[in-house]
This record gives sequence, C-alpha cells and structure tokens, in this order.
Amino acid sequence: MALDTRTERRPSFAGLLWRSTVGKKTAMAVSGVVMLLYLVAHMLGNLKIFFGSDEFNGYAHWLRTVGEPFLHHEWFLWIARVVLLAAVVTHGVAAFQLSRRDIRARPSTYVHKKPRQSYATRTMRWGGVILALFIVWHILDLTTLTVNPRAEAGHPYQNLIASFDRWPVTTLYIVAMLALGLHVRHGFWSAAQTLGVGSAARDRVLKTVANLLALVLTAGFVAVPVAVVTGAVS
Repeated sequence: MALDTRTERRPSFAGLLWRSTVGKKTAMAVSGVVMLLYLVAHMLGNLKIFFGSDEFNGYAHWLRTVGEPFLHHEWFLWIARVVLLAAVVTHGVAAFQLSRRDIRARPSTYVHKKPRQSYATRTMRWGGVILALFIVWHILDLTTLTVNPRAEAGHPYQNLIASFDRWPVTTLYIVAMLALGLHVRHGFWSAAQTLGVGSAARDRVLKTVANLLALVLTAGFVAVPVAVVTGAVS
C-alpha cells in the first residue's frame, strides 16, 4: 500500500491575518490612510482651478508626464490608479466582511429585535455606499467623459466647468462631499485606534485633527462646484 507523502498545506501568515478581525481592521486602516493621502492631493489639485485654465490644464498635463523619461507617458497616473483601486477594494471588502461578522456574532435575541446602531456606524456604512456610487459617477463624468455631453478630451478645465454647470451634478457632488467629510472624521479616529496611535493623552488631539481634516477636505472640494455655479469661476 502506497504511503501518502503529501503534507497538509498551512495557510500563509497573510491569509491568517486577513481572516482575523484585527487583520481586517488593520487592512481598513492602512487602505484608509492611502485614500486619505490621495484625497488631500486631489483636493489641492482641484483648487488650481481658481488660478485659471492654463494653470489647471497644465497641472492635468503634468500628471501624465510625471516620471518621464524613466516612466512612459501616463505610467505614473496608471500606477496611482491601480494603487488607489486596490485600496478602495480592500477597504470596501474588509468593511463588508467585518459588518457580516458582527451580525453573525450578535446574540440570538437580536433575531426578532433589531439593535440600535450607533450614529458613527450608520454614518460610516451609508456614507461608504454613497461614496462608492459617487466614485463610479465621477469617473464616468470627468475621466471617461461618458456622461458629460459637453466634454472634450484634453480640456480638463473646460470639462469641469461643463460638469458643474449642471445643477443636479453639483448637488450630487456636494452631498457626496458632505458624506466624505463625515466618513473621514470617523474613519481617521478609527484608524488611529486600530494602528495603536490613540491613547488617553492623545485622544483630544486626534479628535481635533479628525475634525479639521474633515472640515478642510469638505470645504476644499465643495468650493469648486460652488465657484462654478455662482460664476466665480467660468
């Protein structure tokens, strides 16, 4: 009789970490930091619209030439997109799985009586859904130009004006940015606790930083569509 020489395959450390609650929370925190850094850079880039079309279009062109000649045209932009997409997917999957795990862990008495969720939990969950839907629209509107009938390839300043000249789009954008502000406020605090940055001595500072980040990002992003609809930028 032949002996079975096969050995049981052990799960990798990364696999074990991902399956754990701590691992998923850490993945959410790290991916959240990546997205936060992108948001700060994106907001600063958007604000260049206040310096005129040449400045804004020049910035958009620069993004496509970063790293040349070492990197080919638009390579940096695509690398950034891939990293950002990985962060968004990781964040969303981890959040969904943690939510399902939390539901399964509730006592059976909750089957017929729905427990009250905290304000932060509801904000993070529904804010995440709103932002996910908005990201899809935003890409179709200003990246692929699919849903922007007045857009012209190679004219980012004019395309932004054309987009925010439509009040439904401006309204959608402002609502999404308000959701983003709340998401950043609660997310920054949660990430700090998960990554071990928080402490009794630093909690007040962290809360202040979270509030300031949320306020600055929301105001910075909302300033652009408001400037367009009021005629300050045209």
